Amino acid sequence: MLKIGWSTKDVTTDKPIAIPGQFHIRIAKGCLDSSIVCALVIDSGEDLIIFLQGDLGSVNYGVLDEIRGKVKKRIPAIDTSKIVMNATHTHCGPLLAEGENLGNWGTLSTLPHEGVEITPPGEYREFYTNQATDAICEAYEGRSEGSYSYGYGYAVVAHSRRSVYTRDMSIVDAERSGETAKYINSNCPHGHAKMYGNTNDEYFSHYEAGADHYANFMFTFDENEKLTGAIINIPCPSQNSEQEEYMTSDYWGDVRAMLKEKYGDIHIMAQCAAAGDLSPRTLHYKAAQDRRYRLKFEGYQPKAGLKRPTEMYNRRDIALRICAAFDEVYAWAQKEKFADAVVKHSVKTIELDRRIITDEEYAAAKAEYDAVNAEVLEFVTDGTPEKNLYTNSKAMCERRRRISVLNRYEAQKTKKTIPMELHVIRIGDIAFATNTFELYMDYQHRMQARSPFEQTFVVQLCAQPDGFVTGSYLATERGVKNKGYSASQFCNQVSPAGGAQLVEETVAELKKLAD
Repeated sequence: MLKIGWSTKDVTTDKPIAIPGQFHIRIAKGCLDSSIVCALVIDSGEDLIIFLQGDLGSVNYGVLDEIRGKVKKRIPAIDTSKIVMNATHTHCGPLLAEGENLGNWGTLSTLPHEGVEITPPGEYREFYTNQATDAICEAYEGRSEGSYSYGYGYAVVAHSRRSVYTRDMSIVDAERSGETAKYINSNCPHGHAKMYGNTNDEYFSHYEAGADHYANFMFTFDENEKLTGAIINIPCPSQNSEQEEYMTSDYWGDVRAMLKEKYGDIHIMAQCAAAGDLSPRTLHYKAAQDRRYRLKFEGYQPKAGLKRPTEMYNRRDIALRICAAFDEVYAWAQKEKFADAVVKHSVKTIELDRRIITDEEYAAAKAEYDAVNAEVLEFVTDGTPEKNLYTNSKAMCERRRRISVLNRYEAQKTKKTIPMELHVIRIGDIAFATNTFELYMDYQHRMQARSPFEQTFVVQLCAQPDGFVTGSYLATERGVKNKGYSASQFCNQVSPAGGAQLVEETVAELKKLAD
């Protein structure tokens, strides 16, 4: 008999915390909706699964170790290696760095921020990891006999965000600007592809990939067969509100509100499936979309002061589609509940081939680092505090991104692979497979197509032990050839060959658990 436990904790704060997700630092001015950590424990008596979801862009180094350590101290009987923590990839989630570390922007002492209050990231991290620990322990201690059901539906959420052109756009941009084309010209070195590239361009050809409209659901019930919660697995990051200066869980906040209004106080665990080349916004049909929202959401007013209020309409539209899929699948999936099932949870470390930094890329990064470093040493002070912080943090980020490339060039001389903690989980006839990347969609389809299970939930952006690879994109060969942001040397720590290794390791483990 399965035992199931849930817990959801609010981690919203009104403190001025740092928000990652852009090349410049943003400081939260408040919140648009609640951000949560949600824990789900499924215990068969033979094996255990502990899912933990956070409304985060990614999970910073050391956070998983910290949570596992706190849980172990509270409840020694828990096998904390079975804790799987995933981020939904909201671009308005909190930074969970240690101490005064501001990640790509240096530290509170090295990044000038006169006139702008910033809460030390370590202060919020302590609160966050305590809430996450409480959620896991409450879910574990509150587990009781229950059942689950599952199914899939369709929800149009993601679109390909990589526009492909008939010409190399780094050359076209140089021609149009009158400058000489460079091999690397920015944080987003273009080739035949651009992220969010203009589709109304004479050289636009097509989108690099399609989209994945499958919505995977797992529902849980108590011993009286009452719905207690659901996992919703969508192949799309939650990054509509990615430019805002407010803490928000993005479209998942809208989804939770709509579902709770209909189904009561149930727990909703959001998982982002492989979506490294996907985004929750369309790149053409924009005029038609504006008209759609004007008529469909007449009378709805987004919060004043937002930088991109139209995205709030997009969030609502997406939430309506996800909730419609939830309703449709729940209606038939609940007819077949499982109170007992084989549960197997495999945790292993795999080694993946690095994305090798070439001599040419190293030389270019070194030259750009030297140029950017000279600028960073002379921080601007002549604007408003907010404008100065924007300019100085962006320059610091560009410097540190290039330092990363230089460091990786040295590291690859002695080690050609990078470790990743892989979780593969069986619950009856369905499976979950994790990775730490913003994983291009093609890899997911390879895994699902070859999986021996009826339904396979792929979960990206899962936390890693300290020292493991975390949070970078993993592009396909097609993507790397086309270049552009998310497929460049700045963005990829693992190569397409490493992506193929991830697929093979995952499929092999799925087949092993099916025996």
